[in-house]
Amino acid sequence: MAASRLDFRIVRIPSLFGRSESATRRRRKFGCWCSASGKKSEEKVEEWKWRSASRRVVRVNAATPPMPFASSQSRFASKQEKFHPRCAPRNSGPQSRDTPPKRDTGIASEKDWGIDLLNDKVNEFGTNEDGSTWFRESGEDLGEDGYRCRWTRMGGRSHDGSSEWKEMWWEKSDWSGYKELGVEKSGKNADGDSWWETWREVLHQDEWSNLARIERSAKKQAKSGAEDAGWYEKWWEKYNAKGWTEKGAHKYGRLNEQSWWEKWGEHYDGRGSVLKWTDKWAETKLGTKWGDKWEEKFFSGVGARQGETWHVSPWGERWSRTWGEEHYGNGKVHKYGKSTTGESWDIVVDEETCYEAEPHYGWADVVGDSTQLLSIQPRKRPPGVYPNLDFTSAPPSPPTDPPDPPKSPLE
Repeated sequence: MAASRLDFRIVRIPSLFGRSESATRRRRKFGCWCSASGKKSEEKVEEWKWRSASRRVVRVNAATPPMPFASSQSRFASKQEKFHPRCAPRNSGPQSRDTPPKRDTGIASEKDWGIDLLNDKVNEFGTNEDGSTWFRESGEDLGEDGYRCRWTRMGGRSHDGSSEWKEMWWEKSDWSGYKELGVEKSGKNADGDSWWETWREVLHQDEWSNLARIERSAKKQAKSGAEDAGWYEKWWEKYNAKGWTEKGAHKYGRLNEQSWWEKWGEHYDGRGSVLKWTDKWAETKLGTKWGDKWEEKFFSGVGARQGETWHVSPWGERWSRTWGEEHYGNGKVHKYGKSTTGESWDIVVDEETCYEAEPHYGWADVVGDSTQLLSIQPRKRPPGVYPNLDFTSAPPSPPTDPPDPPKSPLE
Protein backbone atom coordinates (compact mmCIF):
# COMPACT_ATOMS: atom_id res chain seq x y z
CA MET A 1 0.00 0.00 0.00
CA ALA A 2 1.39 3.43 -0.99
CA ALA A 3 2.46 6.13 1.39
CA SER A 4 -0.50 8.53 1.33
CA ARG A 5 -2.30 10.93 3.61
CA LEU A 6 -5.90 11.55 4.43
CA ASP A 7 -6.84 15.21 4.09
CA PHE A 8 -8.86 16.61 7.00
CA ARG A 9 -7.98 20.30 6.71
CA ILE A 10 -10.27 22.81 8.39
CA VAL A 11 -12.04 24.94 5.79
CA ARG A 12 -13.07 28.38 6.95
CA ILE A 13 -16.29 29.90 5.71
CA PRO A 14 -16.45 33.34 4.05
CA SER A 15 -16.11 35.99 5.10
CA LEU A 16 -14.85 34.36 8.25
CA PHE A 17 -13.42 31.36 6.42
CA GLY A 18 -12.13 32.87 3.17
CA ARG A 19 -13.52 32.84 -0.37
CA SER A 20 -15.92 30.15 -1.52
CA GLU A 21 -15.37 27.91 -4.53
CA SER A 22 -18.10 29.78 -6.36
CA ALA A 23 -16.69 33.17 -5.42
CA THR A 24 -13.26 32.15 -6.65
CA ARG A 25 -14.67 31.30 -10.04
CA ARG A 26 -16.59 34.59 -10.15
CA ARG A 27 -13.34 36.51 -10.27
CA ARG A 28 -12.22 34.91 -13.53
CA LYS A 29 -14.73 36.38 -15.96
CA PHE A 30 -17.26 39.17 -15.60
CA GLY A 31 -19.85 40.60 -17.95
CA CYS A 32 -20.02 44.34 -17.26
CA TRP A 33 -23.10 46.30 -18.25
CA CYS A 34 -21.39 49.68 -18.57
CA SER A 35 -19.26 51.71 -20.93
CA ALA A 36 -16.10 51.67 -18.81
CA SER A 37 -13.07 49.61 -19.76
CA GLY A 38 -12.88 45.97 -18.71
CA LYS A 39 -9.88 46.62 -16.51
CA LYS A 40 -11.57 49.42 -14.65
CA SER A 41 -14.70 47.31 -14.29
CA GLU A 42 -12.77 44.38 -12.84
CA GLU A 43 -10.98 46.66 -10.40
CA LYS A 44 -14.37 47.97 -9.26
CA VAL A 45 -15.59 44.44 -8.64
CA GLU A 46 -12.50 43.53 -6.66
CA GLU A 47 -12.82 46.74 -4.67
CA TRP A 48 -16.50 46.06 -3.94
CA LYS A 49 -15.90 42.45 -2.95
CA TRP A 50 -12.95 43.02 -0.68
CA ARG A 51 -14.28 46.24 0.80
CA SER A 52 -17.54 44.51 1.61
CA ALA A 53 -15.81 41.41 2.98
CA SER A 54 -13.37 43.43 5.07
CA ARG A 55 -16.17 45.49 6.55
CA ARG A 56 -18.04 42.37 7.62
CA VAL A 57 -14.94 40.74 9.12
CA VAL A 58 -14.04 43.81 11.15
CA ARG A 59 -17.56 44.17 12.49
CA VAL A 60 -17.74 40.51 13.47
CA ASN A 61 -14.49 40.69 15.37
CA ALA A 62 -15.56 43.90 17.07
CA ALA A 63 -19.02 42.70 18.01
CA THR A 64 -18.06 39.25 19.26
CA PRO A 65 -15.29 37.91 21.48
CA PRO A 66 -12.56 35.65 20.07
CA MET A 67 -13.61 32.10 19.32
CA PRO A 68 -13.44 29.91 22.46
CA PHE A 69 -11.20 27.46 20.61
CA ALA A 70 -7.85 27.60 18.90
CA SER A 71 -7.39 27.09 15.19
CA SER A 72 -7.00 23.42 14.33
CA GLN A 73 -5.05 23.95 11.15
CA SER A 74 -1.56 23.53 12.59
CA ARG A 75 -2.64 21.09 15.28
CA PHE A 76 -4.28 18.72 12.84
CA ALA A 77 -1.47 18.87 10.33
CA SER A 78 0.74 17.12 12.87
CA LYS A 79 -1.84 14.37 13.34
CA GLN A 80 -2.34 13.38 9.74
CA GLU A 81 -1.83 9.66 9.53
CA LYS A 82 0.64 8.09 7.12
CA PHE A 83 -0.18 4.97 5.16
CA HIS A 84 1.89 1.83 5.20
CA PRO A 85 4.04 1.16 2.13
CA ARG A 86 2.07 -0.20 -0.78
CA CYS A 87 2.43 -3.85 -1.67
CA ALA A 88 4.09 -4.24 -5.05
CA PRO A 89 1.97 -6.66 -7.13
CA ARG A 90 3.39 -9.04 -9.66
CA ASN A 91 3.46 -7.97 -13.28
CA SER A 92 0.33 -10.02 -13.92
CA GLY A 93 -1.64 -8.20 -11.22
CA PRO A 94 -3.27 -4.73 -11.36
CA GLN A 95 -1.27 -1.71 -10.32
CA SER A 96 -2.27 -0.71 -6.79
CA ARG A 97 -4.44 2.45 -6.71
CA ASP A 98 -4.93 2.80 -2.96
CA THR A 99 -4.69 6.59 -2.76
CA PRO A 100 -7.52 8.37 -0.89
CA PRO A 101 -9.45 11.24 -2.50
CA LYS A 102 -8.39 14.85 -1.93
CA ARG A 103 -10.66 17.56 -0.63
CA ASP A 104 -11.86 20.55 -2.67
CA THR A 105 -10.67 19.12 -5.99
CA GLY A 106 -14.08 19.15 -7.68
CA ILE A 107 -14.89 16.71 -10.48
CA ALA A 108 -11.95 14.98 -12.13
CA SER A 109 -11.65 14.61 -15.90
CA GLU A 110 -11.64 11.40 -17.93
CA LYS A 111 -7.89 11.70 -18.39
CA ASP A 112 -7.32 11.94 -14.63
CA TRP A 113 -8.99 8.55 -14.08
CA GLY A 114 -7.34 6.73 -16.99
CA ILE A 115 -10.20 4.28 -17.41
CA ASP A 116 -9.07 1.33 -19.54
CA LEU A 117 -11.68 -1.44 -19.74
CA LEU A 118 -10.59 -4.94 -20.67
CA ASN A 119 -12.03 -6.30 -23.92
CA ASP A 120 -12.02 -9.91 -22.79
CA LYS A 121 -13.82 -11.52 -19.87
CA VAL A 122 -11.23 -12.30 -17.19
CA ASN A 123 -11.20 -13.59 -13.62
CA GLU A 124 -7.67 -13.46 -12.21
CA PHE A 125 -6.17 -13.45 -8.74
CA GLY A 126 -2.79 -14.01 -7.19
CA THR A 127 -0.43 -13.67 -4.26
CA ASN A 128 2.64 -11.46 -4.15
CA GLU A 129 5.98 -12.36 -2.57
CA ASP A 130 5.15 -10.36 0.58
CA GLY A 131 1.91 -12.29 1.12
CA SER A 132 -0.40 -9.57 -0.19
CA THR A 133 -3.12 -10.65 -2.61
CA TRP A 134 -4.73 -9.10 -5.68
CA PHE A 135 -7.65 -9.78 -8.02
CA ARG A 136 -8.93 -8.54 -11.35
CA GLU A 137 -12.11 -9.43 -13.21
CA SER A 138 -14.13 -8.04 -16.09
CA GLY A 139 -17.42 -8.77 -17.79
CA GLU A 140 -20.42 -7.51 -19.69
CA ASP A 141 -24.07 -7.24 -18.61
CA LEU A 142 -26.90 -7.00 -21.15
CA GLY A 143 -30.48 -5.81 -20.73
CA GLU A 144 -33.57 -4.53 -22.51
CA ASP A 145 -33.61 -1.79 -25.17
CA GLY A 146 -30.01 -2.45 -26.09
CA TYR A 147 -28.65 -1.90 -22.60
CA ARG A 148 -25.02 -2.93 -22.17
CA CYS A 149 -22.62 -2.45 -19.28
CA ARG A 150 -18.95 -3.32 -19.68
CA TRP A 151 -17.08 -3.37 -16.39
CA THR A 152 -13.73 -4.14 -14.78
CA ARG A 153 -13.09 -4.70 -11.06
CA MET A 154 -9.73 -4.93 -9.35
CA GLY A 155 -8.23 -4.72 -5.89
CA GLY A 156 -5.64 -5.84 -3.41
CA ARG A 157 -5.15 -6.64 0.27
CA SER A 158 -2.16 -6.82 2.60
CA HIS A 159 -1.15 -10.18 4.05
CA ASP A 160 -2.89 -9.49 7.39
CA GLY A 161 -5.97 -7.78 5.91
CA SER A 162 -5.27 -4.51 7.71
CA SER A 163 -5.11 -2.54 4.46
CA GLU A 164 -6.90 -3.00 1.17
CA TRP A 165 -8.18 -1.20 -1.92
CA LYS A 166 -10.86 -1.82 -4.51
CA GLU A 167 -11.72 -0.07 -7.75
CA MET A 168 -14.37 -0.57 -10.42
CA TRP A 169 -14.67 0.97 -13.90
CA TRP A 170 -17.71 0.78 -16.16
CA GLU A 171 -19.28 2.09 -19.33
CA LYS A 172 -22.99 1.85 -20.15
CA SER A 173 -25.08 2.46 -23.24
CA ASP A 174 -28.48 1.69 -24.77
CA TRP A 175 -30.42 2.35 -27.98
CA SER A 176 -31.90 5.64 -26.73
CA GLY A 177 -28.46 7.23 -27.00
CA TYR A 178 -27.74 6.99 -23.29
CA LYS A 179 -24.03 6.69 -22.46
CA GLU A 180 -22.31 6.55 -19.09
CA LEU A 181 -18.72 6.32 -17.90
CA GLY A 182 -18.00 5.72 -14.22
CA VAL A 183 -15.56 4.81 -11.47
CA GLU A 184 -15.94 3.69 -7.87
CA LYS A 185 -13.04 3.16 -5.46
CA SER A 186 -12.65 2.47 -1.76
CA GLY A 187 -9.93 1.51 0.66
CA LYS A 188 -8.55 1.42 4.16
CA ASN A 189 -5.14 1.29 5.82
CA ALA A 190 -3.59 -0.30 8.89
CA ASP A 191 -4.23 2.82 10.99
CA GLY A 192 -7.99 2.50 10.55
CA ASP A 193 -8.34 5.32 8.00
CA SER A 194 -10.97 4.59 5.35
CA TRP A 195 -12.29 6.28 2.22
CA TRP A 196 -14.73 5.94 -0.66
CA GLU A 197 -15.12 7.84 -3.94
CA THR A 198 -17.30 7.60 -7.04
CA TRP A 199 -17.31 9.52 -10.34
CA ARG A 200 -19.83 9.50 -13.18
CA GLU A 201 -20.16 11.13 -16.59
CA VAL A 202 -23.44 10.75 -18.50
CA LEU A 203 -24.72 11.68 -21.96
CA HIS A 204 -28.44 11.47 -22.68
CA GLN A 205 -31.15 13.18 -24.67
CA ASP A 206 -33.69 15.22 -22.76
CA GLU A 207 -37.06 13.59 -23.48
CA TRP A 208 -38.94 16.91 -23.35
CA SER A 209 -36.65 19.26 -25.29
CA ASN A 210 -34.77 16.65 -27.38
CA LEU A 211 -31.56 18.46 -26.47
CA ALA A 212 -28.39 16.53 -25.71
CA ARG A 213 -27.24 16.79 -22.07
CA ILE A 214 -23.99 15.90 -20.36
CA GLU A 215 -23.91 15.47 -16.60
CA ARG A 216 -20.83 14.98 -14.44
CA SER A 217 -20.77 14.17 -10.73
CA ALA A 218 -18.45 13.06 -7.96
CA LYS A 219 -18.88 11.92 -4.35
CA LYS A 220 -15.96 11.63 -1.94
CA GLN A 221 -15.60 10.80 1.72
CA ALA A 222 -12.93 9.82 4.20
CA LYS A 223 -12.69 9.02 7.89
CA SER A 224 -9.72 9.04 10.23
CA GLY A 225 -9.05 5.98 12.32
CA ALA A 226 -7.04 7.86 14.93
CA GLU A 227 -9.41 10.66 15.94
CA ASP A 228 -12.92 11.99 15.51
CA ALA A 229 -12.40 13.41 12.03
CA GLY A 230 -13.99 12.89 8.63
CA TRP A 231 -15.33 14.69 5.57
CA TYR A 232 -17.81 14.24 2.73
CA GLU A 233 -18.28 16.09 -0.59
CA LYS A 234 -20.82 15.87 -3.40
CA TRP A 235 -20.21 17.75 -6.66
CA TRP A 236 -22.33 17.97 -9.80
CA GLU A 237 -22.38 19.74 -13.17
CA LYS A 238 -25.11 19.65 -15.83
CA TYR A 239 -24.99 21.08 -19.36
CA ASN A 240 -27.17 21.13 -22.45
CA ALA A 241 -26.53 22.07 -26.06
CA LYS A 242 -28.22 25.50 -25.77
CA GLY A 243 -26.05 26.82 -22.94
CA TRP A 244 -28.20 25.83 -19.95
CA THR A 245 -25.78 25.04 -17.12
CA GLU A 246 -26.13 24.02 -13.48
CA LYS A 247 -23.29 23.48 -11.01
CA GLY A 248 -23.17 22.88 -7.30
CA ALA A 249 -21.56 21.20 -4.31
CA HIS A 250 -22.43 20.05 -0.80
CA LYS A 251 -19.62 19.59 1.71
CA TYR A 252 -19.33 18.49 5.31
CA GLY A 253 -16.37 18.02 7.62
CA ARG A 254 -15.59 17.25 11.24
CA LEU A 255 -12.40 17.55 13.27
CA ASN A 256 -12.73 16.68 16.94
CA GLU A 257 -14.75 19.53 18.52
CA GLN A 258 -15.46 21.41 15.28
CA SER A 259 -17.85 20.70 12.41
CA TRP A 260 -18.46 22.70 9.24
CA TRP A 261 -20.81 22.67 6.24
CA GLU A 262 -20.80 24.32 2.85
CA LYS A 263 -23.34 24.47 0.02
CA TRP A 264 -23.16 26.47 -3.20
CA GLY A 265 -24.86 26.51 -6.56
CA GLU A 266 -24.83 28.22 -9.94
CA HIS A 267 -27.55 28.25 -12.60
CA TYR A 268 -27.37 29.72 -16.11
CA ASP A 269 -30.49 29.41 -18.25
CA GLY A 270 -28.61 29.97 -21.53
CA ARG A 271 -30.57 33.16 -22.25
CA GLY A 272 -28.78 35.56 -19.92
CA SER A 273 -30.36 34.80 -16.55
CA VAL A 274 -27.91 33.91 -13.76
CA LEU A 275 -28.44 32.71 -10.20
CA LYS A 276 -25.59 32.06 -7.73
CA TRP A 277 -25.59 31.35 -4.03
CA THR A 278 -23.33 30.16 -1.21
CA ASP A 279 -24.13 29.12 2.36
CA LYS A 280 -21.42 28.15 4.85
CA TRP A 281 -21.64 27.58 8.57
CA ALA A 282 -19.75 25.91 11.40
CA GLU A 283 -20.17 25.01 15.05
CA THR A 284 -18.26 23.63 18.02
CA LYS A 285 -19.27 21.18 20.72
CA LEU A 286 -19.17 24.11 23.15
CA GLY A 287 -22.15 25.62 21.34
CA THR A 288 -20.52 28.40 19.34
CA LYS A 289 -21.96 28.76 15.82
CA TRP A 290 -21.14 31.10 12.97
CA GLY A 291 -21.81 31.42 9.28
CA ASP A 292 -21.96 33.48 6.13
CA LYS A 293 -24.24 33.30 3.07
CA TRP A 294 -25.02 35.32 -0.05
CA GLU A 295 -27.10 35.15 -3.21
CA GLU A 296 -27.18 37.03 -6.51
CA LYS A 297 -29.66 37.10 -9.40
CA PHE A 298 -29.08 38.98 -12.66
CA PHE A 299 -30.56 39.32 -16.12
CA SER A 300 -29.53 41.86 -18.79
CA GLY A 301 -27.64 43.98 -16.29
CA VAL A 302 -30.51 44.20 -13.80
CA GLY A 303 -30.50 42.22 -10.57
CA ALA A 304 -29.76 42.03 -6.89
CA ARG A 305 -27.31 40.70 -4.33
CA GLN A 306 -27.98 40.00 -0.68
CA GLY A 307 -26.28 38.24 2.18
CA GLU A 308 -25.86 37.72 5.90
CA THR A 309 -23.01 37.12 8.33
CA TRP A 310 -23.94 35.77 11.76
CA HIS A 311 -22.58 34.42 15.04
CA VAL A 312 -24.18 32.69 18.04
CA SER A 313 -22.35 32.39 21.37
CA PRO A 314 -22.48 29.27 23.58
CA TRP A 315 -24.96 31.07 25.86
CA GLY A 316 -27.33 31.91 22.99
CA GLU A 317 -26.40 35.52 22.28
CA ARG A 318 -26.82 36.20 18.55
CA TRP A 319 -25.15 38.78 16.34
CA SER A 320 -25.88 39.24 12.64
CA ARG A 321 -25.47 41.68 9.79
CA THR A 322 -27.60 41.61 6.64
CA TRP A 323 -26.83 43.52 3.47
CA GLY A 324 -28.26 43.91 0.00
CA GLU A 325 -27.80 45.60 -3.36
CA GLU A 326 -30.31 46.44 -6.09
CA HIS A 327 -28.81 47.02 -9.54
CA TYR A 328 -31.08 48.99 -11.86
CA GLY A 329 -29.03 48.57 -15.03
CA ASN A 330 -28.51 52.32 -15.48
CA GLY A 331 -25.37 52.80 -13.40
CA LYS A 332 -27.33 53.29 -10.16
CA VAL A 333 -27.06 50.81 -7.28
CA HIS A 334 -29.18 50.84 -4.14
CA LYS A 335 -27.22 49.54 -1.14
CA TYR A 336 -28.81 48.81 2.21
CA GLY A 337 -28.16 46.82 5.37
CA LYS A 338 -28.38 46.60 9.12
CA SER A 339 -26.99 44.66 12.08
CA THR A 340 -28.10 43.64 15.53
CA THR A 341 -25.69 46.18 17.02
CA GLY A 342 -27.78 49.06 15.65
CA GLU A 343 -25.81 50.03 12.55
CA SER A 344 -27.68 50.56 9.28
CA TRP A 345 -27.22 52.11 5.85
CA ASP A 346 -29.49 52.89 2.88
CA ILE A 347 -27.89 54.72 -0.03
CA VAL A 348 -27.92 54.98 -3.82
CA VAL A 349 -24.52 55.19 -5.52
CA ASP A 350 -23.13 55.42 -9.03
CA GLU A 351 -21.48 52.05 -9.64
CA GLU A 352 -20.85 49.64 -12.47
CA THR A 353 -22.79 46.37 -12.44
CA CYS A 354 -20.53 43.39 -13.02
CA TYR A 355 -21.26 39.68 -12.86
CA GLU A 356 -20.42 36.45 -14.69
CA ALA A 357 -23.07 36.30 -17.42
CA GLU A 358 -21.89 32.92 -18.77
CA PRO A 359 -20.16 29.96 -17.10
CA HIS A 360 -16.40 29.95 -17.48
CA TYR A 361 -16.72 26.24 -18.37
CA GLY A 362 -19.70 25.43 -20.58
CA TRP A 363 -21.13 23.08 -23.19
CA ALA A 364 -18.29 23.36 -25.71
CA ASP A 365 -15.72 22.71 -22.96
CA VAL A 366 -17.43 19.65 -21.52
CA VAL A 367 -17.93 18.14 -25.01
CA GLY A 368 -14.23 18.60 -25.74
CA ASP A 369 -13.29 16.91 -22.45
CA SER A 370 -15.69 13.96 -22.85
CA THR A 371 -14.15 12.15 -25.80
CA GLN A 372 -14.10 8.76 -24.08
CA LEU A 373 -17.75 9.09 -23.07
CA LEU A 374 -18.82 10.12 -26.57
CA SER A 375 -16.83 7.27 -28.16
CA ILE A 376 -18.78 4.53 -26.31
CA GLN A 377 -20.28 2.22 -28.93
CA PRO A 378 -23.78 0.85 -28.23
CA ARG A 379 -24.95 -2.62 -29.24
CA LYS A 380 -26.01 -2.98 -32.83
CA ARG A 381 -29.76 -2.48 -33.11
CA PRO A 382 -31.70 -4.98 -35.25
CA PRO A 383 -33.77 -3.50 -38.11
CA GLY A 384 -37.25 -2.40 -37.02
CA VAL A 385 -36.43 -2.49 -33.30
CA TYR A 386 -36.66 0.80 -31.38
CA PRO A 387 -36.05 1.69 -27.73
CA ASN A 388 -39.06 1.84 -25.44
CA LEU A 389 -39.19 5.52 -24.38
CA ASP A 390 -41.49 6.68 -21.58
CA PHE A 391 -42.51 10.33 -22.05
CA THR A 392 -44.88 10.39 -19.07
CA SER A 393 -42.21 10.44 -16.36
CA ALA A 394 -38.58 11.17 -15.68
CA PRO A 395 -36.04 9.10 -17.63
CA PRO A 396 -35.77 5.63 -16.03
CA SER A 397 -32.55 4.54 -14.42
CA PRO A 398 -30.46 1.99 -16.32
CA PRO A 399 -31.49 -1.61 -15.49
CA THR A 400 -28.19 -2.44 -13.84
CA ASP A 401 -26.22 -0.11 -11.61
CA PRO A 402 -22.79 -0.59 -10.05
CA PRO A 403 -22.73 -1.98 -6.52
CA ASP A 404 -24.16 0.25 -3.79
CA PRO A 405 -21.52 2.38 -2.05
CA PRO A 406 -20.42 1.36 1.41
CA LYS A 407 -22.10 2.97 4.38
CA SER A 408 -20.81 6.47 5.00
CA PRO A 409 -17.99 6.49 7.56
CA LEU A 410 -19.50 9.72 8.92
CA GLU A 411 -22.69 7.99 10.00
